Amino acid sequence: MSGSESAHRHISLSPPPAKRSPPETSADVPLKRAKSTHDATAADDNDNIAGQTDTPSFSSDQKVAEDRNAERRRGKRDAAGYPKSRKGKSKDERNVGRRRRGTRSERTQQQADDDNDNDAVSPQGVEQEGQKTKPLRLPKRQTALLLGFCGTGCSGMQIQPNLRTIEGVLFDALVRAGAVSQDNADDPVKVGLGRAARTDAGVHAAGNLVSMKLITTIPGIKDWVGRVNSFLPPEIRVWGKVRVQNSFNARTSCDSRKYTYFFPTYLLIPPKPNTALARTLQSSGTLSTVQDASTEPSPSSRPHVFWDIPNAQSTTPEEDLVRKRTWRVGTDMVETLKAAAKKFEGTHNFHNLTVGREYGDRSNQRHMIRIEVSDPAVYGDTEWISVLFHGQSFMLHQVRRSEKANRKMMSALVLSCRTGTPSQIIDELYGPRMVMVPKMPALGLLLEYPIFETYNKRVSANNEKLNDPSDADYRPEIDFEVYRKEIDDFKQKHIYDNMRNTEDQCGIFDAWIRYVDSYEGNDLTYLNQKGIIPPTAVIKKGIKRPRPFKEKKRFDITSLADIKQEGALSIGDEAADEENEEEGLSKGKLDEMEG
Repeated sequence: MSGSESAHRHISLSPPPAKRSPPETSADVPLKRAKSTHDATAADDNDNIAGQTDTPSFSSDQKVAEDRNAERRRGKRDAAGYPKSRKGKSKDERNVGRRRRGTRSERTQQQADDDNDNDAVSPQGVEQEGQKTKPLRLPKRQTALLLGFCGTGCSGMQIQPNLRTIEGVLFDALVRAGAVSQDNADDPVKVGLGRAARTDAGVHAAGNLVSMKLITTIPGIKDWVGRVNSFLPPEIRVWGKVRVQNSFNARTSCDSRKYTYFFPTYLLIPPKPNTALARTLQSSGTLSTVQDASTEPSPSSRPHVFWDIPNAQSTTPEEDLVRKRTWRVGTDMVETLKAAAKKFEGTHNFHNLTVGREYGDRSNQRHMIRIEVSDPAVYGDTEWISVLFHGQSFMLHQVRRSEKANRKMMSALVLSCRTGTPSQIIDELYGPRMVMVPKMPALGLLLEYPIFETYNKRVSANNEKLNDPSDADYRPEIDFEVYRKEIDDFKQKHIYDNMRNTEDQCGIFDAWIRYVDSYEGNDLTYLNQKGIIPPTAVIKKGIKRPRPFKEKKRFDITSLADIKQEGALSIGDEAADEENEEEGLSKGKLDEMEG
């Protein structure tokens, strides 16, 4: 054979260049694998023939290694060429795979080991998996927590970023106690956190309710409530937990709420002579000038008995406050207050006792179940009166919306009584004319507790069919009265004492009533002897009125330290017009803010 023929034959034995194949489908895979197996067998035969003449022989060690690798490859696939199932295989035989580069720091594994060590001592327990540990997945149940709190030092009830709130402190305690898993610890929405009543900054609650999905059985913990309370400050307490139905919604399941408002009786003293409000009332013939400690005001040439002293107009606010705290309200005035409060009971249009609502809005129709005015009681030097409001779904500012105190209702009640305005004015407030009703200080407000009467009736009917509290479908009723002793002790220590101490040191109620008495505009001219709203007091939408009454944000503060930081009240200071701010809220937002 010539050299050219040998070269030609050598070239012809070389495989042609590989061609790009079209994308294969899942149906092509078995056929391709079968064909590949046949081609591989033929290629092995050719290689053996070629190897006898063209390639050097392998050493015995290389052949053993190649046979071992081939055996391992054949063992991973079945006869059809599919990967064999790993079911039943040991975990240690799994292929760890290559580590992705650039995604983890060198300390990641050590940090993971540290986390596993921490989980191992967590009250939630751990599962063992080889050399690794992970937290147990404990069952969660829809649960209602009954709690009470002093709102001083917190920015309201609902969780807010970068602010200390009641829910924020509570949720952190639940996580630390093991009632919320670490997987859900970063977001309360994951456990469906909801509340029966929202409260604004500084407002207190002897009873409130939050609901969420919680781990109700923590390994190694017998006293669930005690453990959660151990992570809470003394001014926030959990009274108990109740397993509720999965469909339970804390806000919509609440039928009604009870609030109490406390105020010093000296607020019922008529305005000081020669103040702006006193002049307005005298010009309308409303302000009575004589009243003893037990009778209704009556016209006279002399001033009210409290102000009937030498040089009364030149006395300082501090001197006046000392005398006010020793003043005691008469029985007739208390009866007048009780009679006026009854005007709130029943179903009415409360558009003037909130903001952002038009008269024709159907949601203004709310039902007040009961109003109770207590007999006065003396604490320290000051005499106090409490008013209990029991109503269905309070509106924004009506009873502090569930958040903002019953300040407008209380203001209408107190201002009408101290000025001798007939209680008929409260009926006028339900009419179409819009007027400005100031809000009383937030310090006096207390949410007693929400009521779930309809829900309790439903679960009670279901429980009667079961006759066994240990049944998985059994649901207890929600009842705050079970914890009455603990609640009363808490109210006395953390709410009442705090409220009275703040008033004793700062005189916040006196500052508010002096601010009202200094108002020189027409917004309060509905306080008159006829008990009707005059045209001068009517607010018309889109029309700017001269010298409108503006709320002071300082009267929203309940913290003694914050009030002292504000300093003495300067009557001439202007404040932000909160009414205008809230009128800009959408209807949906207002609905959400209601309690």
